[in-house]
Amino acid sequence: MRVRCASASGFTLLELLVVVALIAIATAGVSFSIRDSNDAMVERESQRLAALLDTARARSRTLGVPVYWRPVAGGFVFEGLPKDALPSTWLNDTTVGRMTGVMVLGPEPILARQSVVVELQGKALRVASDGVRPFLVEPAVQ
Repeated sequence: MRVRCASASGFTLLELLVVVALIAIATAGVSFSIRDSNDAMVERESQRLAALLDTARARSRTLGVPVYWRPVAGGFVFEGLPKDALPSTWLNDTTVGRMTGVMVLGPEPILARQSVVVELQGKALRVASDGVRPFLVEPAVQ
């Protein structure tokens, strides 16, 4: 007659299947969360520009002076604010802002609908406001 030890070593098939399933789920989650670096860069530039435009609009209202934004070679300009009040360069040297005319940021509380297209290495997003709400990043219409 054989006697079995109460403490058998090793894993059951069910335990191994659970571990493999967890690894598969984690791998799928990571692969879906990884995006193209160009997409991430243009989104970061657009989100930053939206925040800067909202900040300039708030400063314009606080100071009661008109503030204008326009893209220039290698960056952009906030006219009406002190020279170093806000950043004036893109995070990436190849980023381009496209728009017609000049964007008016205040001091009036209600402005015209405005937008700018941010382009980086073939990817583009639009930063826009309806004139009342904050600037939002949305897909660019090609």
